[in-house]
Amino acid sequence: MKTLQTLTCAALGWLTTAAAADKPNIVYILADDMGYGDVQALNPEGKIRTPHLDAMVEKGMHFTDAHTSSSVCTPTRYGILTGRYNWRTRLKSGVLWGYSSHLISTDRLTVPKLLKANGYTTHCIGKWHLGMDWAVKPDASAERDKNGDPLENQVDFTKPIKNGPLSVGFDTYFGHSASLDMPPYVYIRDNELTAIPTTQAPKSEFGRAGLKEEELMPEDVLPDLTDEAVEVISKWKKGEPRFLYMPLPAPHTPIAPNEEWKGKSGINAYADFCMEVDHIVGRVTKAVEDAGLTENTLIIFTADNGCSPRGEIPLMAEHGHKTHLDFRGHKADIYEGGHRVAFIAQWPAKVKAGSRSDQIICTTDLLTTCADIVGADYPDNAGEDSVSILPALTGEDEAPLREAIVHHSINGSFAIRKGDWKLAFCPGSGGWSDPRPGRANMEGLPHNQLYNLAEDRGETNNLVNEKPELVEELTALMADYIERGRSTPGENQENEGNTPFQYQPPAPKI
Repeated sequence: MKTLQTLTCAALGWLTTAAAADKPNIVYILADDMGYGDVQALNPEGKIRTPHLDAMVEKGMHFTDAHTSSSVCTPTRYGILTGRYNWRTRLKSGVLWGYSSHLISTDRLTVPKLLKANGYTTHCIGKWHLGMDWAVKPDASAERDKNGDPLENQVDFTKPIKNGPLSVGFDTYFGHSASLDMPPYVYIRDNELTAIPTTQAPKSEFGRAGLKEEELMPEDVLPDLTDEAVEVISKWKKGEPRFLYMPLPAPHTPIAPNEEWKGKSGINAYADFCMEVDHIVGRVTKAVEDAGLTENTLIIFTADNGCSPRGEIPLMAEHGHKTHLDFRGHKADIYEGGHRVAFIAQWPAKVKAGSRSDQIICTTDLLTTCADIVGADYPDNAGEDSVSILPALTGEDEAPLREAIVHHSINGSFAIRKGDWKLAFCPGSGGWSDPRPGRANMEGLPHNQLYNLAEDRGETNNLVNEKPELVEELTALMADYIERGRSTPGENQENEGNTPFQYQPPAPKI
């Protein structure tokens, strides 16, 4: 097979097989910081009304054991588009920022590149958060901020951006560079800003102070992005396959529901914002319907990680709403609440209405699933952690689709899940819930945590001392996945830099 270095869009013809008319449109909607239980059809006792997502559950398939590759934003987005775990890159923990340089190598095969090589037109609308290279003023100093990014006053906003969405396979882009609480607060169309930021937004407006477009307000962004998506979809035609990746900035902070949705939940602003996200899903699915393309369009809805503490999780619980059901933890954590998410797929031509799957799947699985759908192949140095979920979607799966799945928290802690068993290589949450690293006394806590999720999905009974053989097996598998540079069959690949993974065996029983 061709090497990745020669894998340009012009040289990808060898991937193409099926006729364009046979290929479905693919729409991938990614919510930002939304709990599994925030979809009412998946949480019948929930208090947030989500009629459009409920309709997707009724008309398609929902997965009960779907996971993001990380419990925070940037890493999950990297995995979705590349089929590779983020910790194989320079990003070993945390997230990127609004002025961060690009994370996805322009030589790497991505979902849009693969689909583009197979006759698709590809669109990205929404929150990028994967880095892009801003132009710097000629007289700017070499000084950088604590993250190694250029300072805001060094950026030349009049110049095109390099190595953004278009460099990794998208034909068009409209959105913003990172989370909506990270400056600059500007819209980007393709590689250029739609307006030069001239106003300094106060911290109270977006969550962090920084430059913004003069008229831009956080509550306008979600409707603006949706208007763009509806306009794009309205031009789609049968026999011309399209891919739309739509990473929403909501219900992430700033939690800013549009005026139409303020107070609608009767709970809090986060619940209102979830209702607005549901409304956006309804607008997108209606646009597909109006274009006459529902039957052969695969629409996927999921989230990049669990609900953030900013969603006021205890307050919602007082109203009888469990944003993560009885899963432990929330965004940023190694616990299930950090990375187990709603995952709903609607595709009338192939997916049985009202169906469910208990397969363990990951957001890294999109690349291989798309390749399977269009009948394409790809080289060994791509999609290293991606598995096709097409057999599950079509009801043809007769065995587990993946050997195991790796979880990753905000501070770089690892866990590995195989079947019912999950082994976390850290004490505490590895994130923001208690016991929180750096804020809780970890002395005396076991260095590793082993849970049987079939019997204890709340992760309350650590069996690490009772199952030494299983701990040894899962530890060896985790080490193998790191060493081989992949978790799927194929030639070994290289990780970027050292991957910090340390296993400390439990204390011997006395």
